[in-house]
Amino acid sequence: MTKLDPPKILVLGFAILILLGAYLLTLPVSTENGHGLSFLDALFTSTSATCVTGLVVVDTGSTFTTFGELVILTLIQVGGLGFMTFATFFFLLLGKKISLKGRLVLQESLNNLSMAGVVRLVKRLLIFTAIIEGMGALILSIRFSFDMPTGKAIYYGVFHSISNFNNAGFDLMGEFRSLTPYVSDPFVTLTVAFLITFGGIGFIVMNELYEYRNTNRLSVHTKIVLTTSLTLTIAGAILIFLFEYGNAKTLQPLSFMGKMLSSLFQSVSPRTAGSNTLNIPDLTQPALLLIIFLMFVGASPGSTGGGIKTTTLATIVGTVWSQIKGKGDVVLFRHRIVSETIFKALSVTFIGVFVVSIISILLTITESGTDFLMILFEATSAFATVGLSMGLTPELSPVGRMLIIFTMFAGRVGPLTFAFAIAMRRKPDPFRRPKGKIMIG
Repeated sequence: MTKLDPPKILVLGFAILILLGAYLLTLPVSTENGHGLSFLDALFTSTSATCVTGLVVVDTGSTFTTFGELVILTLIQVGGLGFMTFATFFFLLLGKKISLKGRLVLQESLNNLSMAGVVRLVKRLLIFTAIIEGMGALILSIRFSFDMPTGKAIYYGVFHSISNFNNAGFDLMGEFRSLTPYVSDPFVTLTVAFLITFGGIGFIVMNELYEYRNTNRLSVHTKIVLTTSLTLTIAGAILIFLFEYGNAKTLQPLSFMGKMLSSLFQSVSPRTAGSNTLNIPDLTQPALLLIIFLMFVGASPGSTGGGIKTTTLATIVGTVWSQIKGKGDVVLFRHRIVSETIFKALSVTFIGVFVVSIISILLTITESGTDFLMILFEATSAFATVGLSMGLTPELSPVGRMLIIFTMFAGRVGPLTFAFAIAMRRKPDPFRRPKGKIMIG
């Protein structure tokens, strides 16, 4: 493994973790029926948990024993923070130094711009995670204690806090209900939305917010992440409120406060948690298309979420706006965005569109007769590691499940990382080619 470059190490590490999780879920002790899952279902569940997606082929709450649920929870935590983060944690506990190769892989896994201070960032990442998950678990446990025995409430609180902070969306409510029983509950709705948001903004941003009291400054990256995330959340909530206001199956029966809470939650969750308080198949088509867009954008770099990321969207929008205004440079928050970043944003978006399109086309073949919007929704949810579903996943054919497994895996490691890992290395050209002019638009 020492000869592998960071992208290949990340891909291989996630693959090993998924296979280990799949094996454990096939054991009789993992399921209530005492037979264990079939390998394909176990592989799907392990991939979904490790890639913090949340798409499921079996109901988590009624299928698994406590052992099976803890296996899933461990995969979520390790997959969300990254196996390299935990490897670094154990090395630090043993008093060992992190090698240069290890720091390079950490930089790649955290999507950090620099290798400097990456080990310190990991230490704070673990502290932030413990504090936020602990707070979420405490609030949820207290709320659940009104509906179930105290021990079960604490277990549910811890499970759902870890699941949602890592943007996984797995739940124990049973019957594929997710959090729909708490659609108008401000404690559950706002706490889970808080966990999803902080898990999705990225640890680099969290670290800068923590240091703001001393530095009194935020980088352009953090400004873009916070602005784009806030804009998408508010705009998404308003549009879902408008689209679903008269829908008798979703918002119409709820109080005004319930309408606002559920609209906000359905705007936050697609980026990229997978929990839901409204029944997704009952949403109107405009709301479903909006959620597909929010899922595709996803969370922010260096976070537990997937998608093309908020910074990618901001860079592309800034590039288009600069072209419309006839400017030579792309400027965001009074900083010129370098061409390398623009090319990377375009590449990530193109790969994302390509993967979702190809998987959608293949699913129309393997799942013939299924509504295309349902297929597109499921493919986007898998690529962006969201986990929201219109109900297609449990009905997928074996080939369809393999396609979704591949999509979740590619989405979690990142489109560019996955492409770099499978691409053959090429030496750079020793000279630059002559310019070629082509007409665009």
